Amino acid sequence: MNRGYLSVKVIRRTAMALISGAVLLASNPAQSQTVSNDTEGFDLQEQLTIPLDSTIQREARNEADVLLRLGGEAKRQENLQKAIAYWQQALDLYQKIGDFEGQGLAYNYIGLAYADLGRFPQAEESLRRRLGVARFLQDFQGQIYALNNVGTVLLQSNDLDAAQESFTEALTIARTVGNREGEGLSLSNLGLVAARAGDYLEAIKQYKAAITLRRRLGDPLGEANTRNNLGDAYFAIASYKDAIGSYRYTLQLAQDSQDIPNQFRALRGLAKSYSIIGPDLLAIRYLNQHLALAQEQESLSRELVTLRLFAEFYLARGNVVQAKQFYEQAIALANAIGETQQEALLRNQLAQLLYDRGD
Repeated sequence: MNRGYLSVKVIRRTAMALISGAVLLASNPAQSQTVSNDTEGFDLQEQLTIPLDSTIQREARNEADVLLRLGGEAKRQENLQKAIAYWQQALDLYQKIGDFEGQGLAYNYIGLAYADLGRFPQAEESLRRRLGVARFLQDFQGQIYALNNVGTVLLQSNDLDAAQESFTEALTIARTVGNREGEGLSLSNLGLVAARAGDYLEAIKQYKAAITLRRRLGDPLGEANTRNNLGDAYFAIASYKDAIGSYRYTLQLAQDSQDIPNQFRALRGLAKSYSIIGPDLLAIRYLNQHLALAQEQESLSRELVTLRLFAEFYLARGNVVQAKQFYEQAIALANAIGETQQEALLRNQLAQLLYDRGD
């Protein structure tokens, strides 16, 4: 192997490790789940049909794979525009040498990045191109994951019918080829469509079916995500004890697997549930845990969420002094980190509080 380049397989595994497990956030607390490392195991040599000089071809692919990795590093640094630029360069090279696996990876990463930026038309276009590559290659696993990613973007765009159609097609393929991992993912996402439509009983049914599969497969990340969604569905129908049970299980599962995002979600769910049914001490306990985790992770945005939740908690109990203190802390933090929309919202809430009190 040319020592000036890492091997194709090593680069691709590195890139996929950097970007794997991407999750797109829905506008409500529940989350649909996407998968980015969906092309492992494909035989690269079978793709190379363009009669280029082998040395040129190999160097071009190695260069593209390096660009893929650099995009992953840029994404990890939360520089999505830079990541997209790297992946677009990689895509151009993969297209020149006829590397369909590489094209699929690049389209997928570009689509997920556009979705993170809220640019849903571009996200959908890229992810549908990734789906086209998977269909061309008769890559059923790639089709399952691509359809779930397309469905997630459609869900973000509030096109529930199209999202359900995409998730249902993914579920059908998964069941046909016996892909249990894809089946669990598709069921979980179908549950989210039902929840978004307000059919929480159907959502609970889908989530439970997905949890059964994900537990059997030993997929703690997927199971935790679906259990949080289940807790949200119970919360929505005011079944707070069931919600607490789901969030508690999720919190333990996420802590055991060091799954930070799902720990935050479970802690918020527990705090909100106990805020309604009591005791208040448990609500405060989980809010404090949320704050401690945010500080441990050096996540100022999540620390801001905690301060806002504390303010709302004390305001609901008529403790205006404590609520005012937390609103002021939250406003200061929002200003410091440039969260202008949050700052404006918090200032309006504080102004309303002071107006109601007659200040």
